[in-house]
Amino acid sequence: PKVSIEGHENIPKNSEDALLKAVANQPVSVAIDAGGMDMQFYSEGVFTGGCGTDLDHGVAAVGYGTTTDGTKYWIVKNSWGEEWGEKGYIRMKRGVSAKEGLCGIAMEASYPIKKSSTDPSSSDDWFSSK
Repeated sequence: PKVSIEGHENIPKNSEDALLKAVANQPVSVAIDAGGMDMQFYSEGVFTGGCGTDLDHGVAAVGYGTTTDGTKYWIVKNSWGEEWGEKGYIRMKRGVSAKEGLCGIAMEASYPIKKSSTDPSSSDDWFSSK
């Protein structure tokens, strides 16, 4: 079916819990601080920094998980090609003490609001209703 984007919904700032609820339902656009060498040369594993909150790069939070040793992480799709990171993805530590999240991941997050041609009256604004 045909889908068109009608706009976007901002996720409450500085809340990894709110981001988690959103990512559980669909990919979410997030801004991160990706300017540091640690980020640029990331190759594998759960990324724990160093980075700040100088947001300079847009990526997509597409999932989350926990390692066997209990480390929580975000699954983030980057745009730097499959040679970077884990085939173009990075696992970023989740549940950090900073309210902004690691590299500012929880500072500016949003997801699209769409309407389907099969039901043009419905809006996927699920986040505001929960």
